[in-house]
Amino acid sequence: MIHAEIIAIGTELTTGAKLDTNSQWLSTELAAVGIPVRYHTTVADDLDANVAVLKIAAERADVVLITGGLGPTLDDLTRQAMADLIGVQLELHEPSLEAIREMFSSRGRAMPARNIVQAMFPQGSEPIPNPRGTAPGVWMEVPRGEGRAACRMAAMPGVPSEMKWMFTNFVLPRLLGAGAGGIVIRSARLNCFGLGESQAEEMLGDLTARGRDPEVGITVHEATITLRIQAHGQTALECENKIAAARHIAYERLGHTIFGEGDEELQDVVVRLLNERGATLSTAESATGGLLAYRLTEVPSSSTCFLGGTVALSNAAKDDWLGVNVGWLEEVGTCSAEVAEAMATTCRRRFGSDYGLAVTDLAASGKDSAAAAPCVFIALATPETVITRQLQPVGDVTILKSRTAKAALNLVRLHLLKIDVPE
Repeated sequence: MIHAEIIAIGTELTTGAKLDTNSQWLSTELAAVGIPVRYHTTVADDLDANVAVLKIAAERADVVLITGGLGPTLDDLTRQAMADLIGVQLELHEPSLEAIREMFSSRGRAMPARNIVQAMFPQGSEPIPNPRGTAPGVWMEVPRGEGRAACRMAAMPGVPSEMKWMFTNFVLPRLLGAGAGGIVIRSARLNCFGLGESQAEEMLGDLTARGRDPEVGITVHEATITLRIQAHGQTALECENKIAAARHIAYERLGHTIFGEGDEELQDVVVRLLNERGATLSTAESATGGLLAYRLTEVPSSSTCFLGGTVALSNAAKDDWLGVNVGWLEEVGTCSAEVAEAMATTCRRRFGSDYGLAVTDLAASGKDSAAAAPCVFIALATPETVITRQLQPVGDVTILKSRTAKAALNLVRLHLLKIDVPE
């Protein structure tokens, strides 16, 4: 089996100014054809650092995919780094230069002289055409000594649309034509809410054991537990059967805490369930600051079931918009079950929705407020009753908002599924 390394080049990546999504996409595509990725490397726009990274990658990986650093500016160093790696000069490739000129001409512009460098390639390498931009890619084989096959190295633009076209139409066929892979890898994701990472691992038992095929890993992001299932096999069908068996066990052991698969978020599930039942929802928020409404409206089909929401941070706003009396608020406190119920009930009535979902202020619980854990109440007003829950989320402010919003959406999900909502 051959292995791959992916290198993302750009100071904007190492400084955190931009997020590297290219490496994630390439890893998924390689896995689908049976080429596992062992390393992700990110390096700044520095020639010596680029050469050093390429040298290490060529020694330890059979396939090296590079993104970024193919532009015309002085900090675009990928082609020079590749030439230095194998000790050759850059040479002009006239057909590539003509293609770049035509690209500028089609846009009604003259090609700047600086773009000539994009038609320069390490001697012995092969240009990769780029019909979507001005930067051709580079295909090069790096010798690795007697008895070892050359490392296949491909440099592609950092622009995702250009990189994806180049990989799909040129690089991938080359890799497959050269006998890459040998096995098929397929993956799936199950998303859960309502339990912790260690609890999920305990409930799953041997399903997450090391060396198991399919492999099941657990990741956590803002209280969402994701089970990542990856299967290896000789055929796609073999992999899918392994994934199906693991999925069945996971559902048996985790039950209703699994809310979706793949890219599904809680708001996607809630909107789907509401639309399936012809039901409507409105929201009244304080601690979440409008995050509930934002997430619901991210779902394209939410306009048929989400009637609107209110963000009421001050007591005056709760009085004016939700009819929750200021004097009463001051008496019972803005973070209480009573206030959550009043907000949800009034919201449901004002919007004329089937369900009203409310989130109170976030406040410290207990007598010693300085040492107490943060506390928030959520409530769901239904045609029959009001369901109220107290939460004590932990983390920084952004995570508190996200976890609280997810807990509120999960309350709706469980009620619509007619599952007893845990206290």
